[in-house]
Amino acid sequence: MNTRPETGTRPAWWSAAAVALGAGLLAVACSSGSAPSSSTSPTGTPSASPTATTLVCQDAADLRTSLHNLTHSNVSAGGVSAIKSNLTQVHTDLTALITHAKGEWQTQTSALTAALDKLKTAVSDLSSSPSATTVTGVATALREVAAAGGSLLTAVSTRCPSVSPS
Repeated sequence: MNTRPETGTRPAWWSAAAVALGAGLLAVACSSGSAPSSSTSPTGTPSASPTATTLVCQDAADLRTSLHNLTHSNVSAGGVSAIKSNLTQVHTDLTALITHAKGEWQTQTSALTAALDKLKTAVSDLSSSPSATTVTGVATALREVAAAGGSLLTAVSTRCPSVSPS
């Protein structure tokens, strides 16, 4: 005889997975989010025009916001879809920054792109096979995104001081 109610329950591992991912996101939110940057400005590049600088700084501000939203995504009900949506926005904002920066901060943008690709894979794994292991994979990938994003924003802040990571 099955004494477990048929509606409104979730497997115990789901609760553990949600708690583990929440703890991982909390760790990301509480970390400094930045690593030392290897290259903070291009060499031999003529000074940018005011319009180009405005575009780059706006793109960087948009990226900072979308990175914040991604690394602070809620993992409770619907959390995976929120992470996917925020991940898409970060990709969009990063692409705009790369386009307007015209090769500046290539080391940092490449590192962030790689970290975002890892996160996309981790989220896909979590969607298809929710477990404590896949939750940990997402949390780890989110920390990498936060670090790579912080490094990029630190580099960009030499040209756009208002976008420094906080």
